[in-house]
Amino acid sequence: MVLEGIYTPLITPFHADGSFDLDALAQLIERLIDAGVHGLISGGSTGENYAETVEERLELARFITERTNGRVPVIVGTGAMRTPDSIALAQGARDMGADAILLGTPPYSVPTEQENALNALAIDRACGLPIILYNYPGRMSVEMGTTFLDRVGRSGNVIGIKESSGDINRVHLLARDYPHIQMSCGMDDQALEFFAWGARSWICAGSNFLPEEHIALYRACAMDGDFDRGRRIMSAMLPLMRVLEQGGKFIQCVKHGVEVTGLRAGPMRPPLKGLNKDEKRALEQVIRTLKTTVAAITEGNRA
Repeated sequence: MVLEGIYTPLITPFHADGSFDLDALAQLIERLIDAGVHGLISGGSTGENYAETVEERLELARFITERTNGRVPVIVGTGAMRTPDSIALAQGARDMGADAILLGTPPYSVPTEQENALNALAIDRACGLPIILYNYPGRMSVEMGTTFLDRVGRSGNVIGIKESSGDINRVHLLARDYPHIQMSCGMDDQALEFFAWGARSWICAGSNFLPEEHIALYRACAMDGDFDRGRRIMSAMLPLMRVLEQGGKFIQCVKHGVEVTGLRAGPMRPPLKGLNKDEKRALEQVIRTLKTTVAAITEGNRA
């Protein structure tokens, strides 16, 4: 499996009572595929997986896989505190015909690199699907270091890694020492640097509501090798990246961004609460400015 392009970790639209709004999810899937995203991810943290049961996560993944119907790859997130839950999610992904799984470190338990590797390999053996690792030490308190990568990287199923550490030295490490593991950008404000170091894909929550703008950066850097245009697009996107990565309300901003596009996203499940009026206005202004600026850059390039 080749990781190429923009992959959207889908939000989970909810009704006011906390139940799934599957009609809204279907509309979002169609909007993203029409916009040209290259893949969809079910069951990531952007989808509020921590607030959902294993059964609910499988229900969502099955719906997304069936609705997508092979038009773009579907990757199913398997992150969970318990290894049996991750195995159940991975086996469910295989049985429903998903294309790959996203495999993170179990949160809270703080495993050693050896323990984390054995956990990943147990999930690998249970499903046999292509695996995209997910390194996010800021959430999991554990890094997928060289001991881990050396061990799991011997599996032919481990084809990529979503790198979300924020440490640019990790980008250098992966590009130089682990070229057989495809590197995917998982830290939005470093997308330009990832592309400069050879990444061909970007797993970005902001593409839930700004797919064309994220695709524009991918095209400029990864497809055209035009890093001058890429820098201008990235400069226009940085205010949004600051809101998402540093604002402390990541999922709330993504869901409100979807609402701004005219689609339903609904509330968050507890413990999260929505944005206040001032936060909504600030995000809406950032989105308006970003869209106008990126449109001018891309139109100017075509002229």
